[in-house]
Amino acid sequence: MTIGFAHAELIAVLVAVTGGEPRVMTIRSGEALPSGPFEMGHRTLQSGLREWVQEQTGHPVGYLEQLYTFADRDRNNEILGGRTISISYLGLVREQAATGAGGPAWHGWYSYFPWEDWRAGRPAVLNDIVAHLVAWVKRDPIRQEERMRRTNFAFGLGEVAWNEDLVLQRYEILYEAGLVKEAGCLSDANPGRPMFADHRRILATGIARLRAKIKYRPVVFELMPESFTLLQLQRSVEALAGLTLHKQNFRRLIEQQELVEETGDTTSETGGRPAKLFRYRCESREYESQI
Repeated sequence: MTIGFAHAELIAVLVAVTGGEPRVMTIRSGEALPSGPFEMGHRTLQSGLREWVQEQTGHPVGYLEQLYTFADRDRNNEILGGRTISISYLGLVREQAATGAGGPAWHGWYSYFPWEDWRAGRPAVLNDIVAHLVAWVKRDPIRQEERMRRTNFAFGLGEVAWNEDLVLQRYEILYEAGLVKEAGCLSDANPGRPMFADHRRILATGIARLRAKIKYRPVVFELMPESFTLLQLQRSVEALAGLTLHKQNFRRLIEQQELVEETGDTTSETGGRPAKLFRYRCESREYESQI
């Protein structure tokens, strides 16, 4: 809907974890997130978004929460003399085939942010990124100290540790430094797969929100099948965080929080001895619905 010179757009970051990899639903051959304008016929923002997701992807959506509203004047402005207001939502789903009209497809989110996956150690792509960032820092003597401080904090350089939650801050610095295609990058830097307009920025926001949220709310179970092994649960959390976790510490934490219970069944799909299957405790789900 256009009000004056403002155009309201609804955008969905739909996340799934499949085969131990975090995935995002896209349209336009992976170039964009499901989205569409907020129209007069939409009852609410969320119902409008669900309609666009259904039309463009055909994928069911359960868990959905508002993510962020973007309205920067110098970003994603496609209306002459106006502004685009992007209202984004984060959805957690279990991956199914998508057959909608928008050319839907699932893509691993680390293809868009390869520097965010530390499960096998420090990503090699960070070497080139840091080299380009150091050059960018030095190009402005007046702001050099401030730029270096921000870069060290976001990318865990110097004596600063890597913080997996700073996904958006890292992307914003790369954008500001002109190192991503969305910012007009023409150099050999341009790390990660680009997206339409500000959609990769919105995806970064969704990843950051989810990485932070899995630490204090059991939302990861929205992404799990009805029954799972503890190893599958750990691999899913690691996939989202982009980090490896200590097996015993992880299991101890799960036991202390009493989030899961045994189903009484086992599976041999792990390749070793049969592993116990667990499910999310109904009592935990009821408690979550009350807070």
